[in-house]
Amino acid sequence: MYKKIILLLLITLFFSCKKSEEIGTNDNEKDKIKTARWMLGNWENKSEDGTLSESWKKVNDSTYTGTSYFLKGKDTIHNETIELTQLGENLSYNATVMGQNDDKAVAFPLTKTTDKSLIFENPTHNYPQKITYTLVSKDSLVTEISGMQQGKPSSEKFILIRTK
Repeated sequence: MYKKIILLLLITLFFSCKKSEEIGTNDNEKDKIKTARWMLGNWENKSEDGTLSESWKKVNDSTYTGTSYFLKGKDTIHNETIELTQLGENLSYNATVMGQNDDKAVAFPLTKTTDKSLIFENPTHNYPQKITYTLVSKDSLVTEISGMQQGKPSSEKFILIRTK
């Protein structure tokens, strides 16, 4: 009888500990924005076509903001503000490009993540439909925009080097 009581207590203890571990895992899922910490900072790609710059900073525990612009000489060819926000368990890349979409943000929900990559997709957007960030090293990352453009598959990759 004594052995049965001990066994029952051990089983109860095991399952109660298991439940606590599961709760901890769920809490970590709510911190999806933390998987993007490596994006924080200033990044740049210089080419003969111009300079692409992207800067990210942490606003709070659920929001990072970014700016992206492309300069050709003294002309700004592209200017974009980005907000990476976590609402509940959902992480979204919200891009606002001046002169497009009535200057309103377009949301790209996170569809896949690893410790070194983030993939955001919006299949209803005209172009791009997919935005990918991949960490190559602590001072280098690759961004890729892709999707269908004028009925044809299209993609552009940019290798960015950390400047600060």
